[in-house]
Amino acid sequence: MTRRLVVAAAIVDTLERPGRLLAARRSRPEAIAGRWEFPGGKAEPGEQPVDALHRELSEELGVTVTLGDELSGPDDGGWIITDRHVLRLWFATVLSGVPQPLVEHDALQWLDASSLWDVDWLDGDVRIVEALAHHLPPR
Repeated sequence: MTRRLVVAAAIVDTLERPGRLLAARRSRPEAIAGRWEFPGGKAEPGEQPVDALHRELSEELGVTVTLGDELSGPDDGGWIITDRHVLRLWFATVLSGVPQPLVEHDALQWLDASSLWDVDWLDGDVRIVEALAHHLPPR
Protein backbone atom coordinates (compact mmCIF):
# COMPACT_ATOMS: atom_id res chain seq x y z
CA MET A 1 0.00 0.00 0.00
CA THR A 2 1.25 3.47 -0.87
CA ARG A 3 0.73 5.98 1.90
CA ARG A 4 0.04 9.65 1.23
CA LEU A 5 2.82 11.99 2.32
CA VAL A 6 2.12 14.43 5.13
CA VAL A 7 4.71 17.11 5.88
CA ALA A 8 4.96 18.86 9.23
CA ALA A 9 7.17 21.11 11.29
CA ALA A 10 8.43 20.92 14.82
CA ILE A 11 8.40 24.69 15.18
CA VAL A 12 10.82 25.55 17.97
CA ASP A 13 12.06 28.77 19.53
CA THR A 14 15.62 28.23 18.26
CA LEU A 15 17.23 25.61 16.05
CA GLU A 16 20.51 25.67 17.97
CA ARG A 17 19.13 24.64 21.37
CA PRO A 18 15.35 24.27 21.29
CA GLY A 19 13.55 25.02 24.52
CA ARG A 20 9.95 25.27 23.34
CA LEU A 21 7.83 23.53 20.71
CA LEU A 22 4.64 24.83 19.06
CA ALA A 23 1.65 22.48 19.07
CA ALA A 24 -1.61 23.01 17.17
CA ARG A 25 -5.07 21.82 18.33
CA ARG A 26 -7.30 20.36 15.62
CA SER A 27 -10.75 21.86 15.16
CA ARG A 28 -11.81 19.32 12.51
CA PRO A 29 -12.69 16.71 11.47
CA GLU A 30 -14.89 15.88 14.42
CA ALA A 31 -13.19 12.52 15.08
CA ILE A 32 -9.93 14.25 16.03
CA ALA A 33 -11.13 17.72 17.06
CA GLY A 34 -9.51 18.82 20.30
CA ARG A 35 -6.39 16.68 19.80
CA TRP A 36 -2.95 18.20 19.22
CA GLU A 37 -0.51 17.80 16.35
CA PHE A 38 2.44 19.31 14.53
CA PRO A 39 1.43 21.99 12.01
CA GLY A 40 1.59 20.89 8.39
CA GLY A 41 -0.49 18.95 5.92
CA LYS A 42 -0.65 16.75 2.87
CA ALA A 43 1.74 17.21 -0.01
CA GLU A 44 0.01 17.58 -3.37
CA PRO A 45 0.88 15.08 -6.13
CA GLY A 46 4.19 16.11 -7.71
CA GLU A 47 4.90 18.71 -5.03
CA GLN A 48 8.32 18.60 -3.37
CA PRO A 49 8.06 17.89 0.38
CA VAL A 50 9.84 21.08 1.48
CA ASP A 51 7.71 23.20 -0.89
CA ALA A 52 4.58 21.54 0.50
CA LEU A 53 5.68 22.28 4.05
CA HIS A 54 6.28 25.97 3.35
CA ARG A 55 2.87 26.20 1.62
CA GLU A 56 1.06 24.43 4.46
CA LEU A 57 2.64 26.57 7.19
CA SER A 58 1.75 29.73 5.31
CA GLU A 59 -1.87 28.58 4.86
CA GLU A 60 -2.35 27.13 8.36
CA LEU A 61 -0.37 29.55 10.52
CA GLY A 62 0.35 32.61 8.37
CA VAL A 63 4.11 32.26 8.82
CA THR A 64 7.25 31.70 6.83
CA VAL A 65 9.89 29.54 8.45
CA THR A 66 13.53 28.65 8.34
CA LEU A 67 13.92 24.89 8.17
CA GLY A 68 16.47 22.95 10.15
CA ASP A 69 17.21 19.25 10.12
CA GLU A 70 14.63 16.62 9.35
CA LEU A 71 13.79 14.31 12.25
CA SER A 72 14.09 10.99 10.46
CA GLY A 73 11.70 8.31 11.56
CA PRO A 74 11.92 4.54 11.80
CA ASP A 75 9.62 3.89 8.84
CA ASP A 76 11.97 4.30 5.85
CA GLY A 77 12.93 7.73 7.18
CA GLY A 78 9.35 8.81 7.86
CA TRP A 79 6.77 8.22 10.56
CA ILE A 80 3.68 6.12 9.79
CA ILE A 81 0.88 8.07 11.46
CA THR A 82 -2.20 6.25 10.07
CA ASP A 83 -2.91 3.31 7.80
CA ARG A 84 -2.99 5.75 4.88
CA HIS A 85 -0.43 8.43 5.82
CA VAL A 86 3.30 8.75 6.43
CA LEU A 87 4.71 11.94 7.95
CA ARG A 88 8.03 13.65 7.41
CA LEU A 89 8.97 16.24 10.03
CA TRP A 90 11.48 19.09 10.00
CA PHE A 91 12.64 21.35 12.78
CA ALA A 92 11.78 24.97 11.97
CA THR A 93 11.80 28.46 13.43
CA VAL A 94 9.49 31.32 12.51
CA LEU A 95 11.18 33.72 10.08
CA SER A 96 8.24 36.08 9.61
CA GLY A 97 4.69 36.39 10.86
CA VAL A 98 3.11 35.48 14.17
CA PRO A 99 1.66 31.96 14.28
CA GLN A 100 -2.15 32.05 14.23
CA PRO A 101 -4.61 29.11 14.02
CA LEU A 102 -6.01 30.00 10.59
CA VAL A 103 -7.13 26.66 9.10
CA GLU A 104 -8.12 23.36 10.76
CA HIS A 105 -6.85 24.51 14.19
CA ASP A 106 -8.48 26.52 16.95
CA ALA A 107 -5.53 26.96 19.31
CA LEU A 108 -1.74 27.00 19.41
CA GLN A 109 0.40 26.39 22.45
CA TRP A 110 4.13 26.62 23.14
CA LEU A 111 5.30 23.61 25.15
CA ASP A 112 8.57 22.99 26.95
CA ALA A 113 9.99 19.73 28.28
CA SER A 114 7.88 19.94 31.44
CA SER A 115 4.60 20.60 29.59
CA LEU A 116 5.12 18.43 26.52
CA TRP A 117 2.56 15.88 27.69
CA ASP A 118 0.01 18.40 28.99
CA VAL A 119 -1.83 18.19 25.66
CA ASP A 120 -3.65 15.23 24.09
CA TRP A 121 -1.46 14.42 21.05
CA LEU A 122 -2.90 12.56 18.08
CA ASP A 123 -2.12 8.86 18.39
CA GLY A 124 0.12 8.91 15.31
CA ASP A 125 2.20 11.76 16.73
CA VAL A 126 2.94 10.24 20.15
CA ARG A 127 6.11 8.40 19.17
CA ILE A 128 7.33 11.50 17.33
CA VAL A 129 6.82 13.56 20.48
CA GLU A 130 8.74 10.90 22.41
CA ALA A 131 11.64 11.27 19.96
CA LEU A 132 11.47 15.08 20.09
CA ALA A 133 11.51 15.11 23.89
CA HIS A 134 15.22 14.28 23.74
CA HIS A 135 15.81 17.58 21.90
CA LEU A 136 14.14 19.75 24.56
CA PRO A 137 16.27 20.21 27.67
CA PRO A 138 14.57 20.08 31.06
CA ARG A 139 13.82 23.55 32.43
